[in-house]
Amino acid sequence: MEIAHKGEKLKGDRALPVLDPEVKERPVRRHFTTEYKLRILEEADACSEPGETGALLRREGLYSSSLATWRRQRREGTLAGLNPKKRGRKGDDEATREIKRLRRENEKLRQQLEQAKTVIEVQKKLSDVLGITLPKTEAIEED
Repeated sequence: MEIAHKGEKLKGDRALPVLDPEVKERPVRRHFTTEYKLRILEEADACSEPGETGALLRREGLYSSSLATWRRQRREGTLAGLNPKKRGRKGDDEATREIKRLRRENEKLRQQLEQAKTVIEVQKKLSDVLGITLPKTEAIEED
């Protein structure tokens, strides 16, 4: 009789790992390499008896839709499409980042200009009330 180690259980004469029954907080997306996909496609193409393809899919833990998608990609010749793609938004290129930075800076400077104009107007009104004459300055041009 064989003794199972911690984290294993016996099945017949071999020890099987005990799977963790804990449900993960977030599901983990599986990624398959091109070599794996091509190997599975070859094995699926070699299946000739009824039920062999289903057994292959069950053994590998795959869906038939994945197999159909991989076959279509192989038929279309999009072997690069067999590689897993990075999901999510695409990053901005250098020029786009610079444009965004300049627009933010421009908006900040416009707000500072409006604030300065307001301060100048208040100063003018205060000097009129107090009877102080201010030196003449050049007017700020607006776009």
